Amino acid sequence: MRMFLFAKRNIKEILRDPINLFFSLGFPLILLVLLSILNSAIPSEAKNTMFQIKNLAPGLAMFGSVFMALFAGMLLSKDRTSSFLMRLFTSPMTATDFILGYTLPMIVMTVVQAAITLWAAGAFGLDINTNILFAIMMTALTSLFFVGTGLFFGSILNDKAVGGVCGALLTNIAGWLSGVFIPIDLIGGVFKTITNILPFYHSTEAIKISLSGDFRQIFPHLVVVTGYTIVIFTLAIIAFNRKMNGEKS
Repeated sequence: MRMFLFAKRNIKEILRDPINLFFSLGFPLILLVLLSILNSAIPSEAKNTMFQIKNLAPGLAMFGSVFMALFAGMLLSKDRTSSFLMRLFTSPMTATDFILGYTLPMIVMTVVQAAITLWAAGAFGLDINTNILFAIMMTALTSLFFVGTGLFFGSILNDKAVGGVCGALLTNIAGWLSGVFIPIDLIGGVFKTITNILPFYHSTEAIKISLSGDFRQIFPHLVVVTGYTIVIFTLAIIAFNRKMNGEKS
């Protein structure tokens, strides 16, 4: 119960900032419109399918979830440096309770963001069917890696540093290495090898496969994303627990 009350407080804090709403809900829609216009201008002879709506929509759903790292990290970092979290440290809540309290609001925001993005993609030709529900759930699942990343850095850095790492740096890395904005298969070589090692490309592919309904191909991508998610959440809990014990002592 305490964890859910804490999560409710956190989602109110996030929604209080209109910039958060813009980046989580509005920015993917702007990209959807702009890149769809760009795709319509690409001649069919080019055979460039990267910005076709069946590839673009799941990619933007994934990219929108990257901002959850920034929101989670900034919120935790600000709370950690204020008297609010210090007072909560005297409560019976554990480090896991705190981490889950920060995570649940991010999952809710991811679900809303993915639903809006994918449904809006219907206006640009995306088939609207029950697979969208699976794609939304997959987006929420893959977003946990980004949430965990934000919570880890929020546990060890101040809010300005979190903004640099989880904002500018992570969004650029995710954008380049996920295949949303550049054709990974076309580049190939070492670049493709790197994308296969990291979780960003696999997150996009998992959402894309969920949207297509061909779930036989999804397992290898889920293994990679889940592995990274478990590691980053473990590190986040350890880092937060150390800060928590340090404040208590």
